[in-house]
Amino acid sequence: MVALVLSVVLSLTDNLVIDKNENVMKFELVKLPYAAEALEPVIGKQTVEFHHGKHLQAYVNNLNSLVQGTKFEGADLETIVRESDGAIFNNAGQTLNHTLYFTQFSPAGGGQPSGKLATAIKATWGSFEQFQKEFEAAGVGLFGSGWVWLAADGDGKLSITKEANAGNPVTQGLKPLLGFDVWEHAYYLDYQNRRGDHLKALWQIVDWNVVGSRY
Repeated sequence: MVALVLSVVLSLTDNLVIDKNENVMKFELVKLPYAAEALEPVIGKQTVEFHHGKHLQAYVNNLNSLVQGTKFEGADLETIVRESDGAIFNNAGQTLNHTLYFTQFSPAGGGQPSGKLATAIKATWGSFEQFQKEFEAAGVGLFGSGWVWLAADGDGKLSITKEANAGNPVTQGLKPLLGFDVWEHAYYLDYQNRRGDHLKALWQIVDWNVVGSRY
């Protein structure tokens, strides 16, 4: 189950590369599938540039440095997230979180999911609108920095999870499908302290084809 998520992530992002000089695997900054300004006005160009090009790049650089000489050198990203702690976990978690985050959006996104995911959401929450309401409430209610996730277990049962800081549902044996970042650097330039407005606006750019493919 967890291996499936990794295969999806890697196929979308190419976030591992071989260093020809050292012949070891290294993580690489995920390439954006859209221009930095393409998500405006939901997420501004400057926010994307700082969030992706500065914050995420730092997590990737730190992770590559921290795993050298450890049992995690050469391990895949999800294994590191599941089995590590401390600084390695923080940087691996944020690398995985942001890889999923940045590849789930599209300037042509929005609307509602279809197929099996839509059916499962309706079965769990009664309607897509009720799911949105509870998802937003979870994000607004998370104290401090972190993430709110739509996740699935091995049987396809859906749940909303709140994760502090670098947390990801894979640590609970769940498959992350959709994640909204509630660290302030994700929204403060565009929304200041209005976290709820930011979360509500994000539905306009969710690429449900990508999210559905993770289910």
